[in-house]
Amino acid sequence: MPRAGLSTAAVVDHALELVDAQGQSALTLAAVAARAGVATPSLYKHVSGGLPELRRLIAVRTTEELAEHLAAAVLGLSRDEAVRALLTAYADYALTYPRRYAALPQAPEPDAELQAAAERLVRVLFAVLRGYGLEGSEAVHAVRTLRAAAHGYASLTTAGAFQLAEGTDTTLERLTGVLIEGFAGWPGAKAP
Repeated sequence: MPRAGLSTAAVVDHALELVDAQGQSALTLAAVAARAGVATPSLYKHVSGGLPELRRLIAVRTTEELAEHLAAAVLGLSRDEAVRALLTAYADYALTYPRRYAALPQAPEPDAELQAAAERLVRVLFAVLRGYGLEGSEAVHAVRTLRAAAHGYASLTTAGAFQLAEGTDTTLERLTGVLIEGFAGWPGAKAP
């Protein structure tokens, strides 16, 4: 097959398709090359650092995608509506792309591009909570709480951990209600 159109972004696209279909364990340069219709050495033109670099690029792309998905969901909303939209969008992304979501790094990486993507994601969380008037360390604690709740729900749901008969949509609604009430009464929160 011709290599026309192969670029670093296209290689990441092929890798994400593979991850979505088969999971992280299936990610090899040979598998990505087969999906792209090229010989494995051809990938090094676009991903010179091999599989570690490809994994890093997947982490960057996934973090950017999640940040964009959340930002679009909360655009024009504030306070309770923004929290509700963010949690719904977060769960939606994780459930739509469970294997891709698993590629999201949860700890800081010594990589400028990945750190920039992570900062964009965290800025969305700060923006969502801005309507509560939280500042300084209380805003940081509130963002951590929001992130822990969103990630916890997404991780447990995508792992199939919620086995009881009740639907998880109601669980997400209850979790959202608890967070909204908590942020309204958070130390330093301002009334609407």
